[in-house]
Amino acid sequence: MSTLNPPDMQTTGLPLAGKTALVTGGTRGIGRAVALKLARAGSDVAIVYHNSHEEAEAVCEAIRQSGRRAHAMQADVSEPELVAEVFAAVREQFGQLDIVVSNAAVGVLRPALELSLKHWRRCMETNALALNLLAQQAVPLMPNGGRIIALSSLGAQRAIPQYAFIGASKAALESLARSLAQELGPRGIRVNVVSAGVVDTDALKYFPNREQLLAEFGRRAPAGPTLTAEAVADAVYLLCLPEAAMITGHTLVVDGGYCISG
Repeated sequence: MSTLNPPDMQTTGLPLAGKTALVTGGTRGIGRAVALKLARAGSDVAIVYHNSHEEAEAVCEAIRQSGRRAHAMQADVSEPELVAEVFAAVREQFGQLDIVVSNAAVGVLRPALELSLKHWRRCMETNALALNLLAQQAVPLMPNGGRIIALSSLGAQRAIPQYAFIGASKAALESLARSLAQELGPRGIRVNVVSAGVVDTDALKYFPNREQLLAEFGRRAPAGPTLTAEAVADAVYLLCLPEAAMITGHTLVVDGGYCISG
């Protein structure tokens, strides 16, 4: 668990100055990009990681270089007791919370007929249930409203080989986000989803058809052949801005136009 550093740079005037964000799965890929983007916009950032303490500390140090406070916590976001401990630490260290980004995810890449109940539970609990656990704990720390944003993928709507349970869990995540948006709207809390196209992160290395996915994306995406984690983080950031106050229950697809091209 990292320690906090006091801010050492002027942040007045930055879009998210004075805000505090929590990002799960914040040590690599999209999660890391989101944490750094929010910090550069003026937000203090707490990150939740599952395995690598060294990577978590590296992200925290990069956040501190932006002049913001950083705090890292190790937890399995599918476990209610551990999620409660995370938010107790956020309350102690920051005293408030304005933004929650549910990014941590797991999955098993196998044909559907080879998947088990254990695989189903793991995908659903980490990829979908965790959003509800995070929301339950976040609401008391958001008395003046806030933003909850979940990361999804195109597999929530499209059939992707060997992605059955992951896709099903992402579809559940998007449905849950709509229900949370309806329930939490009167509290000033906006709940949205960012659904990313094919991003060449560490997670994509486990796909047996990685090269095919990247090539197909590059061929079909009219906005360009490459989608970066930073571009997805930009979309998360947009939903955190005051100008997005009337956007809730929405799934924002960031895929360079891939889905409209056939």
